[in-house]
Amino acid sequence: MGTQTVTAGRQPWRSAARRIHLWLGLTIGLLFAVISLTGSALVFYVGIDAALHPETQVEHRAPAPGWTSPVWDRALATARAARFDPAGKWSFEVTGSGGAIPARYYPPVSGAVRHPPRLMVWFSADGSRILRVAPWGGYLMSWLYELHMHLLAGDVGAQVVGWSGVIMLVLLLSGLIAWWPRGSWRKALAFRRNAPPIRRLNDIHRLVAVGSGGLLLILVATGVILALPAVKAALLSPATVPEPSANADSGPALPITRALASVRSAVPDARLAFIDVPGDPAMPYRVRIQVPGDPHRRFPGSYVFVDQRSAGIVALHNVRDGGLGTAINAWVRPLHDGSVGGLVGRILAVLIGLAPAALFVTGLLRWQRRRGRLANPAQ
Repeated sequence: MGTQTVTAGRQPWRSAARRIHLWLGLTIGLLFAVISLTGSALVFYVGIDAALHPETQVEHRAPAPGWTSPVWDRALATARAARFDPAGKWSFEVTGSGGAIPARYYPPVSGAVRHPPRLMVWFSADGSRILRVAPWGGYLMSWLYELHMHLLAGDVGAQVVGWSGVIMLVLLLSGLIAWWPRGSWRKALAFRRNAPPIRRLNDIHRLVAVGSGGLLLILVATGVILALPAVKAALLSPATVPEPSANADSGPALPITRALASVRSAVPDARLAFIDVPGDPAMPYRVRIQVPGDPHRRFPGSYVFVDQRSAGIVALHNVRDGGLGTAINAWVRPLHDGSVGGLVGRILAVLIGLAPAALFVTGLLRWQRRRGRLANPAQ
């Protein structure tokens, strides 16, 4: 009698979790699947894009350009000779390998267009030629990125992605509560091959969820933080990147290599990641670097601002000096894209990203079959 009372007392919570899980799955499950599938495609998007555009795959036997290379100034001169608006901003990516040099070009803001679309530009390995120019969002992998991050709807889409991610966390947790075994774990994790189709669907759904649930929670939670800066600020309070003002002094801009020499002197153990060159020489160069302890190689969190006219350090943002919130924030992106685990971690991120689609399909089929059985109990 006592056992029956305890079981009955637990049943309403489990039933409520099942109802929540069911209706959240039916309403937001497809969006969850789309965001996760596009995320899986983006884990290796640089390599996929290069394979789709062989014109950027150039042989280069010389060492990859780094701190002292003249390639950066040569690429900037090539861009300006190609009649890009000199008032626009350039961001050169330091890949650490030979071959084409990817860069982002941000046209100057005009009164008519507040946020003009940026262009992706690939330079030859020596910076003397432009190999490819494409508008961001206008080719497959960048389109998938915009779909994944913003649902092709800009800032509003990012808000939808972020807050729907919060609902996805509830979806995952309600499924865990509804499933949590009350008896044998062995039975709870069994796959019954000879069971009726609806039970096999239930087993597949359950096993996929159990196998991927923990990492899905991490991927969704980090995705929410990436999509919602306000949530990140509230949860982590990371140190903000400074925004230095313009230098009122006059004179021509110094070469990029002079600025990089200053950065290297200020942070000698750093690795070069991005070089941002504003069109206005009164504004400083912004050099993005990876310092020891920062887990993300491609998009590290430290910045050095260097005056274009004097090569003096204007401001420095080092993740090592930002406190606990900044340190935790540095791990959000590498956890989200799997890069924290190297190649194995990225492959695992791809596989985990496939799970929501499998869960949505099996969950939908289960629901349809159950409705059919309720409508036709004689079957």
